[in-house]
Amino acid sequence: MLSRLRTAWGRLMGPLADGLLKAGITPDQVTIGGTVVSVALALWLFPTGHLFLGSLLLGVTTILDTIDGLMARRAGRSGPWGAFLDSTLDRFVDGAIFAGLVIWYTGRGADRLTAILALACLVLGAIVPYARARAEGLGMTANVGIAERGDRILVTLVAAGVVGLGVPRPLLTVALGLLAVASLVTIVQRMLVVRRQVQEASS
Repeated sequence: MLSRLRTAWGRLMGPLADGLLKAGITPDQVTIGGTVVSVALALWLFPTGHLFLGSLLLGVTTILDTIDGLMARRAGRSGPWGAFLDSTLDRFVDGAIFAGLVIWYTGRGADRLTAILALACLVLGAIVPYARARAEGLGMTANVGIAERGDRILVTLVAAGVVGLGVPRPLLTVALGLLAVASLVTIVQRMLVVRRQVQEASS
């Protein structure tokens, strides 16, 4: 879902990408700068209870995350390094978002269940890409799952944002619970896919 939105948005962001390239700014600089801003926002606004503002600004930085890849393609610099850097730094952003929620709900937010589910999303969300990367490192594929990384972040930000506007807190609790389950299911799916490939290779 978010991938399709990014594709359409990428067409609109073309002039900005060209402008940044003409200014001498590299795709890597945009990737690193966007990560720093996103992590700072998540660890500043969420732990202080500014769920709506944090979700809004992080939503903008998530959408703008398309610019570095667009710049790389337009400059003819697309390659393994850019993909590696972008994927690695995405883990920092994911971690900061869920860590921010954990800090808030274990502190002044005072909701242990929501904090536990946010922590579960943080841990399981880190294992999901590791399972795929490890499989690919062993010469196999594990590109399966019921929720993409972008979808998980979108659901989290929307739920946190509307709770920040006054919607009852259980909405975010349920959303985080469903995301934790989705992440766990994805991990199991990837493990089964890799196991099947190993069995087929040895038969």
